[in-house]
Amino acid sequence: MAKTFRIEHDFLGEKEIPENAYYGVQTLRALENFNITGITNAQEPFFIKAFAYVKKAAALANRDCGVLDPTIAEAIVFACDELIAGKYQDQFLTDLIQGGAGTSVNMNVNEVIANIGLEYLGHDKGQYEYLHPNNHVNFSQSTNDTYPTAIMLCLYFKLEVYLEALSNLRKAFKRKGQEFENVLKMGRTQLQDAVPMTLGQEFNSFATTLKDDVRRLKEAQRKLTECNMGGTAIGTSINAPEEYPALCVQYLAEITGIPMVLAEDLIEASSDMGTYMHVSSMVKRNAVKISKICNDLRLLASGPRAGLNEIMLPPMQPGSSIMPGKVNPVIPEVVNQTAFYVIGADMTITMAAEAGQLQLNVMEPVIAFSLFTSLNYMTNAMNTLRTRCVDGIKANVENCQNMVMRSVGIVTSLNPILGYETSASVAKEALATGKSIHDIVVLERKLINQEKWDEIYSFQNMVHPVFINT
Repeated sequence: MAKTFRIEHDFLGEKEIPENAYYGVQTLRALENFNITGITNAQEPFFIKAFAYVKKAAALANRDCGVLDPTIAEAIVFACDELIAGKYQDQFLTDLIQGGAGTSVNMNVNEVIANIGLEYLGHDKGQYEYLHPNNHVNFSQSTNDTYPTAIMLCLYFKLEVYLEALSNLRKAFKRKGQEFENVLKMGRTQLQDAVPMTLGQEFNSFATTLKDDVRRLKEAQRKLTECNMGGTAIGTSINAPEEYPALCVQYLAEITGIPMVLAEDLIEASSDMGTYMHVSSMVKRNAVKISKICNDLRLLASGPRAGLNEIMLPPMQPGSSIMPGKVNPVIPEVVNQTAFYVIGADMTITMAAEAGQLQLNVMEPVIAFSLFTSLNYMTNAMNTLRTRCVDGIKANVENCQNMVMRSVGIVTSLNPILGYETSASVAKEALATGKSIHDIVVLERKLINQEKWDEIYSFQNMVHPVFINT
């Protein structure tokens, strides 16, 4: 069966649009112009949902201002509700990275809403004399206020998912902290033996650092509630009724349940990328900290016979095509690599924010792309780390404890009694001869008796040391 088309036009000329398509001529031009990432707006359902909220709020505000026919407003609202419900996702085909400061995706949304609305009113797709993408759907708006507002809403939604994944990962480390609370091990600084601790304390510290990130990310999320809706082209609100900006943002808050507010200075808000940079920096901070934790997990699991071997990661797959029996820490490795991507994306956002000129930053598409993908990838990475690694970690209890008592680092506890120089001479002898600290101090030099040794090196005192100097 031959394809059928309808003819649409813009001021550049006419184009054939597939008859069953809900997008229009400007979307088609974007498809021809921007084949960059292969990642389309259809793959970011939160973004389409956010844009639909923006267009719905605008239609309701325009209706209340008396500048949009209530019947047309009703059709726009119907179409927006369809998009909010997740329908018509396959009609959003524009690449996430595009020239034009987001105009293509804004028009893609306008065209799809217009054509859904036309069918709701009993007309055919493309009969824009009854409901027009620009004249009606985009009334009192510009890409320069709708696009950044939709990005902020989308990021708000994404951070909800991200924070859930982060909180679940934190809880997984906390559970392991409780499980390992009685596993004595050696703490290390600069990869050298330091002083004793428990494996539980180590895993609790992972949970604590992620708890702080949850708080910081929630603070960053709140910054996404200030928008420039109603500023239109450059923040002067040209072509919008006077009462429209406040009314539009009021509706946006009501229909999303997010406490959206109007920016104090719409001109500043239309060009400033500070909020995006702040969110990105918090995501990067979290990625760096999780990557550091993964480095620790890889070190603690190293070996198994020629490394630390203090913990055992769940085996996920054979680790070598040539070395039989080798199992690699593939889950921490993949999380490390994801974190590296996020760090690079943050630099992209930094450069894009700096590249803004005068009243508009045309680099917002790559900022949105970088933030969206960073949040997507790190969310997946955290869920993978939790379910495929952390939940299955086991402690090598005997090896942990043996390394403590073989370590020279435990001599630190004798400083208050023996003094630094004597303790250092004990450590030097232990390193040179291979003797234990216990044998040198108690049996050979008789610097303290066994009872005092047992007091100093009790489990409780090694992990929660009290000051002992006599």
